[in-house]
Amino acid sequence: MKRYFNIFLLFFGAIGLYSCHDLDVPVTTQLTPDVFPQTPAQFVQAAGPTYNSFRQSFAVEYWFLQSLSTDEAILPARGGNWYDGGRYEQHHKHTWNRDNAHVQGTWNWLTSTISISNQNIYLISKAPESDAKKTSIAELRSMRALCYFMMMDLWGNVPVTTQFGDTTTARTTARADVFKFIEKELNESIPNLSEVVGQETYGRPTKFTAYAILAKMYLNAEVYTGTARWNDAIAACDKIISSGKFALESDYRKMFFINNGPQIKEFIYAIPYDASAPNGYMFYARYALPRSLRAKYTLPFTPSSACSTLPEFYAYFNDSKDLRNQQWITGKQFDYKGNPVMVSTTKQGYDEDYKGADASVALTYQVDITPNVVIKNAASFDLGNDEKAWNMGYRNNKFYCDSTSATRNQNNDVPIFRYADVLLMKAEAILRGGTATNGQTALGLVNELRSKRTTSPAWTSVTLQAVYEERSREFTWETWHRNDMIRYGKYEDKWGVKTDNDVRKRLFPIPTNALQVNRLLTQNPGY
Repeated sequence: MKRYFNIFLLFFGAIGLYSCHDLDVPVTTQLTPDVFPQTPAQFVQAAGPTYNSFRQSFAVEYWFLQSLSTDEAILPARGGNWYDGGRYEQHHKHTWNRDNAHVQGTWNWLTSTISISNQNIYLISKAPESDAKKTSIAELRSMRALCYFMMMDLWGNVPVTTQFGDTTTARTTARADVFKFIEKELNESIPNLSEVVGQETYGRPTKFTAYAILAKMYLNAEVYTGTARWNDAIAACDKIISSGKFALESDYRKMFFINNGPQIKEFIYAIPYDASAPNGYMFYARYALPRSLRAKYTLPFTPSSACSTLPEFYAYFNDSKDLRNQQWITGKQFDYKGNPVMVSTTKQGYDEDYKGADASVALTYQVDITPNVVIKNAASFDLGNDEKAWNMGYRNNKFYCDSTSATRNQNNDVPIFRYADVLLMKAEAILRGGTATNGQTALGLVNELRSKRTTSPAWTSVTLQAVYEERSREFTWETWHRNDMIRYGKYEDKWGVKTDNDVRKRLFPIPTNALQVNRLLTQNPGY
């Protein structure tokens, strides 16, 4: 049990007051400013519903939108499983529409979390003045700003409201104005945010979380507003670097193990997950691990084998001495004693196209995870229903599968901002024309990271393309690849069976249910 998570669970039941489909809920609570909250711990508890709401869909629907729409991941059907109305196929091909379940689910999740934040801020604002109150409100404003950042990144022009329950009167706000709102919220919150890093603030935004959001915004400012702000990105990164509170971890894999948490020096902001909590919402292994490896990893469930990467993305992992290669499951499989992992089937069970008279004869084969993802049935985006199909595509096990959980839920916390990202953001901003500061160069910053990730010699020069590839290796499955591809102008490229190059797909459509609830919203172009 991750004890630092319990403080959020104290108010988990309060989430029942809210619905992502009906946000016009009356403000009712037993908490009054006369009796509660008063102490710092009580303020944290009072804000619990916001954090519990935020953790619910980040590693599910939001991950689908951010990752499956890139060359980083693909979720094809296998033997009819996981087609689900074509929603995953739409992500891969960039053919989604406003009724796509993940588009709707992510919009509902973010707008619901924003609404809950607004209610929490309203309730806490009634408490007597104190430093704890100021910090709590600043944290909630920062969480709301992070949600708006995600919405701005996904949809561009979105409605902005700071009033709880305002779902029908908020008009679409221009993307550049959403940007200004987020920037203002964060800058006004920073003075009251904590500088403490570790157990005490884990899972809640600190000053450095706010600076990380700002750095990410400024790095993408040209995309969001049309105006580059490289020096502002560098300045925000410097606030984090100069604090001395963060460092690169020596063991890349351990950052993502099931026992990660406040002790990880790279984590600037991470979402705590607890497999024993109601609806853990974090089960990456369920999607990625081949079902043939259940015994190898002693899993309490059969993984779906659904999600893999594409050869175009895996090509970035071309350094045999890079420790980040270990996050992938590839090739012939062996157990931890060195014995080959064997699966028993039939000749036709192994290859459904085998038509020999001995098709039903037993066959035992060594599991071999192959790199190519071959769509056999284009109409159903299906690879086939044999062992070859189920083992197609290299699999990611970065957030190491959890054999200690009694369910498919995992205990791995999921970072949103890491120190490695700060170093690479500053390096990129310098390469794009920003002014180098504090004696740090783009080359030096990239080599600082690589010195912890590979035993290959340090680079003697660095280009923007090299930084892009380094980011691809470093942040696989951390929901930043779509953001990077758009900034680098690569989102319209071809990969897998995707051929769509419409730049309007850089934004998702506002979902049907949102348009029905609020007639003042304006749909994005092309939808």
